[in-house]
Amino acid sequence: MKNTNTQPNDNTEEKDMNQDLHELLLDELSDIQNAEKQLVAALPKMIKAAKSDELRSALETHLEETKGQVTRLDEVAQSLNEKLKSKKCAAMEGILKEADELVKEQKDKSSLDAAIIAAGQKVEHYEIASYGTVRAWAEQMGHSEAVDLLQETLDEETAADEKLTEIAESLEGKE
Repeated sequence: MKNTNTQPNDNTEEKDMNQDLHELLLDELSDIQNAEKQLVAALPKMIKAAKSDELRSALETHLEETKGQVTRLDEVAQSLNEKLKSKKCAAMEGILKEADELVKEQKDKSSLDAAIIAAGQKVEHYEIASYGTVRAWAEQMGHSEAVDLLQETLDEETAADEKLTEIAESLEGKE
């Protein structure tokens, strides 16, 4: 008698899901790495435009962290025995284009630093969301080394966002 059971093999579905999630993880890591590279190129312009020494210093510190994050993403890929492909991050491109426009609009105004902070926080929030997601996927797949590396970056991004909030609050009375 022919087997008429058309139920998919649970094991096959699980393997497909893991492979699909693995490929999605690699794609997102490539996207994030490009986002970080775009940020490395954009931060010097923001640093130059900043009026506040505190803001300039925070941005300089984050530029160095961001350079390390680009390298760390290669370490994440190595921990997965993979290499990241080149991919353009359209989201970061848009966020940075908007940031550039905002800074240009505020160029000669007392609100310039506030605009730079707003732009920076949009970047940080995008990165926090991205790193949080890929970290969760890596954890789901049992990639503990990748989880640790991604958590390190997530912590840096969160700290950068908190520092920008602190600076914004200190500038409120000075604008």
